[in-house]
Amino acid sequence: MTSGSFTLLQLWQLPYSTLLFNRTKLCKGLYPLPRMKIYPLCFSKQMQTTTYEVVKGSYLETSQTKHENKTKETASEILDTVGAFQKLPMVMPSVDILYSSLRKAKRIAPTKGIANAAKREKNKGAKQLDALMKELTLPLRTYKDNFPNKRQLHPYERSLIELTLGDGNYEEVLGKVDYLRKKLVSVGKEHASLCAQSTTKREAEERLVEGMRKLEEIFLSDGKAVDDLMQIAKTLRAMPVVDLEMPTLCLVGAPNVGKSSLVRILSTGKPEICNYPFTTRGILMGHIALSYQNFQVTDTPGILRRRDEDRNNLEKLTLAVLSHLPTAVLFVHDLTGECGTSPSDQFLIYQEIKERFSEHLWIDVVSKCDLLEESPVLYVTENAEDDNDELLKYRKVGPDGALRVSVTNEVGLNELKNRVHEVLVSQSARLNIQKPEGIMDNISSPRKTFI
Repeated sequence: MTSGSFTLLQLWQLPYSTLLFNRTKLCKGLYPLPRMKIYPLCFSKQMQTTTYEVVKGSYLETSQTKHENKTKETASEILDTVGAFQKLPMVMPSVDILYSSLRKAKRIAPTKGIANAAKREKNKGAKQLDALMKELTLPLRTYKDNFPNKRQLHPYERSLIELTLGDGNYEEVLGKVDYLRKKLVSVGKEHASLCAQSTTKREAEERLVEGMRKLEEIFLSDGKAVDDLMQIAKTLRAMPVVDLEMPTLCLVGAPNVGKSSLVRILSTGKPEICNYPFTTRGILMGHIALSYQNFQVTDTPGILRRRDEDRNNLEKLTLAVLSHLPTAVLFVHDLTGECGTSPSDQFLIYQEIKERFSEHLWIDVVSKCDLLEESPVLYVTENAEDDNDELLKYRKVGPDGALRVSVTNEVGLNELKNRVHEVLVSQSARLNIQKPEGIMDNISSPRKTFI
């Protein structure tokens, strides 16, 4: 054994750490190399940690990282994505999709260069059936991908879907459309395969006709889901829109207490009428321009004294506004007895709403003060002897700190406008605090939702 071979054998038997940290004598054949030091490659603890994180977070997404990224994106959409109804795709009537698909499929020619008539016919039939299947399912796939998952919508938009379409109907229609798509894909592939396996020209022609007929029958039978989805898209796109980043004042109270009149007084322009599909009654939306700032003001449907499960869609709309939108509240009280809701019931409604939404900025207004008599109004069904001191006081002057106004005689309107301005400025400050850092001064387009 040569000296060089012996040295290499010794090195092979040495532990790896010993090889790195001890001085060694390396030989190349019969010529020894000078003594040299071999240093280990060392990283600081911080660099090791950083390197580990980079390697762990590979640039190539695994199924786990894809799932984590998708979860983060979904959470972001739930928090930030609003105005989804305006982005819904245009849905074609089912009959238009069918006839357009049939027309395009029948124009498909067989592959060039096939001399055998039977092979040419089965090639054409398979291609036409495959084309028809794709033409029918492509728009359905587009609808499935572009109609948002209800769970990812802004909470207020979810409420509007439930109030408009009923709980579960939105998901049901989308499910039917996707079921139709899957059925068409399955049947289309099956008949295209059968046509491709034909042995004669006549058999290929018959299987083509049979496949076309089957796909057409399925689409005509289940295509109503597409028409239902088209109506849903039209309905949701027509919803009124409000800018979430503009401070908003919502007028709340029992029916007929004078909310709409106050919206007209407070608005610097003519209020627009917002129509909702679940009611024939329009809701006023006005805008206020004060000291170079723009604000929104809107009335909401009146609330009656009853349990939540007994409320109609209009009352649920009011609760949805207060629950999900960053608004200030102007609660309107009518103690004249003319609105149809007794002062006692208004007091109980007021207590419930004030306790439930105590985090909102608040203004109390007693309307129609020119009609108030010296003695409080009593309904036939009410008994003043049962009143506590708080209710007795409410019958006379309303809640503590309430502003007394009259639209007819213009009493208290200037004071009300000043108070509204103060509250909306405070609401604007709240909204600025809630914006993510770095976005407050650089907003390219206002986010919107529906009200």
